[in-house]
Amino acid sequence: MAGKNIKVLLVEDNPGDVLLLEEFLKEVTTVVVDLIPVEKLSEALKYLTKELFDVILLDLSLPDSQGLETFVIAHQQAKATPIIVLTGINDETLAIRAMQEGAQDYLVKGQVTGDLLVRSMRYAIERQRADNALRQSEERFRVALKNSPIFVYNQDCELRYTWVYNPPSKLTVEGILGKQDLDLIPAEDAQRLTTIKRGVLTTGIGTREEVSITIKDTTRYYDLTVEPLRNESQEVVGVTCASIDISERQAALRDRKLAEETIREQAALLDVTTDAICLRNLNNQIIFWNKGAETLYGWKATEAQGQNASELLYDEPSPEFEAALLQVVSKGKWQGELTKLTKMDKEILVASRWSLVCDEQGKPKSILTVDTDITEKKDLEAQLFRAQRLESIGTLASGIAHDLNNILTPILAGAQLLPLKFPDADERTRHLLEILEINARRGADLVKQVLSFARGVEGKRITLQLRHIIVELAKILKETFPKSIEISTDIPQDLWMVSGDSTQLHQVLMNLCVNARDAMPDGGSLSISAEKLLIDENYARMNLEAKEGPYTVITVSDTGTGIPKEILDRIFEPFFTTKDVGQGTGLGLSTALGIIKSHGGFVNVYSEPGSGTSFKVYLPAVGGMETLTPEESPPQTGHGELILVVDDEVAIQETTRTSLEAHNYKTLIAGDGIEAIALYAKNREKISAVLMDIMLPSLDGLTAIRTLRKINPKVRIIASSGLMSDNKLSAVAAIGVNTFLSKPYTVNELLLSLQKVLS
Repeated sequence: MAGKNIKVLLVEDNPGDVLLLEEFLKEVTTVVVDLIPVEKLSEALKYLTKELFDVILLDLSLPDSQGLETFVIAHQQAKATPIIVLTGINDETLAIRAMQEGAQDYLVKGQVTGDLLVRSMRYAIERQRADNALRQSEERFRVALKNSPIFVYNQDCELRYTWVYNPPSKLTVEGILGKQDLDLIPAEDAQRLTTIKRGVLTTGIGTREEVSITIKDTTRYYDLTVEPLRNESQEVVGVTCASIDISERQAALRDRKLAEETIREQAALLDVTTDAICLRNLNNQIIFWNKGAETLYGWKATEAQGQNASELLYDEPSPEFEAALLQVVSKGKWQGELTKLTKMDKEILVASRWSLVCDEQGKPKSILTVDTDITEKKDLEAQLFRAQRLESIGTLASGIAHDLNNILTPILAGAQLLPLKFPDADERTRHLLEILEINARRGADLVKQVLSFARGVEGKRITLQLRHIIVELAKILKETFPKSIEISTDIPQDLWMVSGDSTQLHQVLMNLCVNARDAMPDGGSLSISAEKLLIDENYARMNLEAKEGPYTVITVSDTGTGIPKEILDRIFEPFFTTKDVGQGTGLGLSTALGIIKSHGGFVNVYSEPGSGTSFKVYLPAVGGMETLTPEESPPQTGHGELILVVDDEVAIQETTRTSLEAHNYKTLIAGDGIEAIALYAKNREKISAVLMDIMLPSLDGLTAIRTLRKINPKVRIIASSGLMSDNKLSAVAAIGVNTFLSKPYTVNELLLSLQKVLS
């Protein structure tokens, strides 16, 4: 304060005291004091309304005001100005009371010196400045807390509230001061808070925790900070706490956890579904790949993610794929059928649904694809369409045959009557009439064949044993067929009987054998075999025309040229033939099919160009089944043995797995020979037997079997195929296959084969 003027308002009615104080101030050379004396309080108040002073010297005994009230009035008028009370020796008690009301200091008249007076004024001014700064700081603090969710308070060692600011709603400062937590909140919440605060009182170390507190039936969440409260001697005398309401943050956190849980549940549902679900970005890179996609396509999610979907699922650019991509980007969705490749290079047909996924701004960001395998469904549809097509052709043929019969009847009758009408006709005329009758009869026979295909021939049905028909047929074939064709038969003695017309069934077998002969112009092998087959639900699912129950199956196989795949579906159509003109009518197989259907049966054909053809005729069995029934002689169930099933057909994989696991076996599934070798090498000690399809992609069954034999010479193998030529059967036998199972097979056949190789 050196070198600075101090402006002082002196309120004193005693002129002697005024002169004395002025003299004291003159003695102090370090401070220049501008002193303004007044005798009354009212005069002082007028000055305070228009001027600012650094300090006020106030006598409490004035003409217009007496005692403590004098200070109170002056202090209210000039709260920002420090006041030093002037008092007599006998009024020191009054001065102390003025200090309690806010006076900065007091001076006793008769004991004042110049230095004391200046020190008192300096102290008063500095203290007032400090108080003003503190008040401003506290005001800023109050303003800040008023607009924040922070509840600040102090508690003593008994955890009674001693100071409170910004309490939570439903509580007031007056309702909190002097109380403990147990007086304000439920016992359980209070006990937890008490434990936290007692820990701080004991250790002297602050802490921070999240707590929930219920106030008047409303639960809120708080971020609580507790610090020790110390006195001047650094002794812990209580706690100071700050509590921030974080209920909204906790609610948001719960919502996020709930959303995350929902996402996890949805992801689990995506993995449960059998459909293949794939999410890819607009650059065609795979982002998400569910369990269904792993199962359908063979690629694990870790292998597929990040890959280009076109390169992964197609071996060459697909126009259908590109067209679908354009439509989903332009219209937001697309659906249709696509042919895709699995990891094992197997073609499958899928029903595919595409949807465009957009972000919050509506901009496209990815494409969601859901694929359903319809390969098996399409195969069954093909069987149904083929049956419907044959039925339609049969209906047409039936109408044509009816009209032809009407045309041929008078021609044949006329050809027979004309020789009687003209008995003296010359030889040339008689020969022409004979030719007319012969060709009319041939036409009538042709019409009968068409009718046989169209509606089946209703012959005389009796219970008969097919073994006798086959033995008789074999004798005829050996006598009439070229010697270059080797004929063999394999018919069990206990073959089930069927209900049928022996002449018609003989015609069916003869037709199949003649076709086999024509397919082997340079010779070969023709075999006729028969077996008993109990068709179960699994088998019926794989063949649209099959029904559950006992069947007698006759197989006619040759080693001829085979039937190309592109015409295999048409061989039963009337008038369709691959023979040269004049060598066949194209009605043989259609007639045979009509006869078989009229007997309640069906036909399956297996052919491999260059390796031969096999026709299997299935006829419902009747009677004679007492020699063996599944109920009387069931195959034994497994004992937990692990079977490696190797087949590229998903339908066969699933039905075989279901059948084996239902009979206490365990299974491993491989889609080709390479995967089979890898699985066997990894699980060699666990696998009891291998069921191996011979016709496999990537690596054929025979090569896979040889490799498995090198890994384990004692491996037990059941070979399986729908068509096996003699050279392949010989190859299978040569590499030590334990048994052969012909496709399609029933559960009983499968279990009996396993029972045989595992015994």
